[in-house]
Amino acid sequence: MVEKLIVIGGGPAGLSAAIYASREGFSPLVIVGSGGGGQLELTTIVDNFPGFPEGVMGPELVGSMRKQAERFGTRFVQDDVAEVDFSSRPFRIKAGSVEYFSETVIIATGANAKTLGIESESRFVGKGVSTCGTCDGPFYKGKEVIVIGGGDTAMEDSEFITKFANSVTIIHRKSVFKASKAMQDKVMSNKKIKIIWNSAVEEILGEDKVSAVRIKNLENGTMSEMKVDGVFIAIGHAPNTKPFAGKLKMDEQGYLVTRDEVLTEIEGVYVAGDVADRFYRQAITASASGVKCALRVREYLMAHEVR
Repeated sequence: MVEKLIVIGGGPAGLSAAIYASREGFSPLVIVGSGGGGQLELTTIVDNFPGFPEGVMGPELVGSMRKQAERFGTRFVQDDVAEVDFSSRPFRIKAGSVEYFSETVIIATGANAKTLGIESESRFVGKGVSTCGTCDGPFYKGKEVIVIGGGDTAMEDSEFITKFANSVTIIHRKSVFKASKAMQDKVMSNKKIKIIWNSAVEEILGEDKVSAVRIKNLENGTMSEMKVDGVFIAIGHAPNTKPFAGKLKMDEQGYLVTRDEVLTEIEGVYVAGDVADRFYRQAITASASGVKCALRVREYLMAHEVR
């Protein structure tokens, strides 16, 4: 069987694409990887997605979008895509032990926030640990928080969070930031931001939520504890593009390269969401790009008289 459309990824980009495509009658197949609904699955309350004046839990939002897609005829399979072949038509996608074939493909595999890799980090996700300053900063009004990192993302998150938090302390492993000079200058001149150099967070402490962190000085090995209400990890993101290596163009960081927002160099293959977006990384922008992909798919299938 040759599908009209296969969507790879079950986050807001892929689900939005599926909603639009299924309403057009294309009955898309969505291959949902082990990451499920992406970063939203790791998020607690989402206050900035339109249509939810009281906010919505991340997993609930993903679940509602999936139900909406199913309502219009979208089908789902749960498996990780291991291999793709875009060299001939129909396109071939291997997930698990099954091969699928499709006239068009939307890639919406997202990007994962890089983490510290310590046990206590995962234990406090949604309970004081966050990887998105613009998403969760407003929850820390009058609180004491730390931001871990030294690049532009860490600088941007720190600046943004100072609008709400009482103070922000940046913890960086080195003695200099790698962020742009303009971003460093803004941080250095902000009186609400403190910096701890040459240090790393060894453990995040607390009971039901974050209450402190244990910090190691990397120059002399000394340990100290610092009371905090929130920990923001801003050490970068890794796009989920492994199956597409050598098949599609990527930039130096592994993000898929697009033109006209969602097009690839291969006609009929489209890209949505954070797998190509290193700047916005918001659920609503991912959803918007998924919709754009679905409209491009409609254009392609109608032009090729595939109904």
